[in-house]
Amino acid sequence: MAPEVFTRVAALIEEINQHTATTAPEVEAFRIKYLGSKNILKPLMGEMRNIPNEEKRAFGQLVNKAKQTAQDKFDALQAATAEQAGAVAGTGLDLTAPAEALPLGSRHPIALTMRRIISIFGRIGFTVAEGPEIEDDWHNFSAMNTPEDHPARDMQDTFYVGENMPAGPKNTDMLLRTHTSSVQARTMENEPPPIRIIAPGRVYRNETISARSHAQFHQVEGLYVAEKVSFADMKATLLHFAREMYGDQTKIRLRPSYFPFTEPSAEMDIWWGLETEHDYRITKGTGWLEILGCGMVDPQVLINCGIDPEIYSGYAFGMGIERQAMLLYNITDIRLMFENDVRFLRQFSSVL
Repeated sequence: MAPEVFTRVAALIEEINQHTATTAPEVEAFRIKYLGSKNILKPLMGEMRNIPNEEKRAFGQLVNKAKQTAQDKFDALQAATAEQAGAVAGTGLDLTAPAEALPLGSRHPIALTMRRIISIFGRIGFTVAEGPEIEDDWHNFSAMNTPEDHPARDMQDTFYVGENMPAGPKNTDMLLRTHTSSVQARTMENEPPPIRIIAPGRVYRNETISARSHAQFHQVEGLYVAEKVSFADMKATLLHFAREMYGDQTKIRLRPSYFPFTEPSAEMDIWWGLETEHDYRITKGTGWLEILGCGMVDPQVLINCGIDPEIYSGYAFGMGIERQAMLLYNITDIRLMFENDVRFLRQFSSVL
């Protein structure tokens, strides 16, 4: 029976025959391994002393066959690689040239603005909460203290969903959420105070599409519920937001307003100025620009969500993200944000 070393040499010959290489560095690696000064075939001749005399001739011939096979394989691989390089050269391609830079995508102005708002509130302890866009009447309206006869429940303002459109508002109705306040309701139901969240997301209202309004848009609403939360806490938080968003010299004012889920309620304006014709137009000649609504959470809302208003209080606020984006980037038509016009989107390719 042939010694084990015969089997090893035969295996090496098979390995050489099966070897593939498609680039010059791979061919060079093959040469070093099988034909170089320290190739793996050279030690085989040292095995000759262990071979019986009657088999030495056969073993020498087998080792020589392995060396010749390696040389023939190297020559074939080298020729094939040279031929391939010549074919590429014939096309005029320079494989050493640096590749062209890939075109950069653009972040959408809504995404840019949303990320900026989340970052501002995130730095002062607010976490992001999310909820479904298809919501039930309870979380969208009833839990937020919206009366049964409130105009917002009417089908002229709300998109109801289902096989049969409802004749009127019912607690079992399903609808496209009209605000992200529903996320606040779900959070208060499932988490004990203290609660400090913001709820960004898409909302829907049955409105006429124009340069200033759309049937779909984005909101970010905030909620803070804990012991001894005051209106002054809310004002300080919103002043911080306004100065982070629009500059450290930004001035704000709070005007009394009404929302079903907050009491007292207010609308917050920032001083925009009256330096240009555009300033006069967007502020209606006042210099003040409304950016959000806010107020102290109505005790009934806390009760609806299982929180004791005798122990806890809180504030809430909400703003349209599109409106913030239009102010930041001087966009005059909200419809541009939903039409996917690449000429519009490319303007934001360098905005991080």
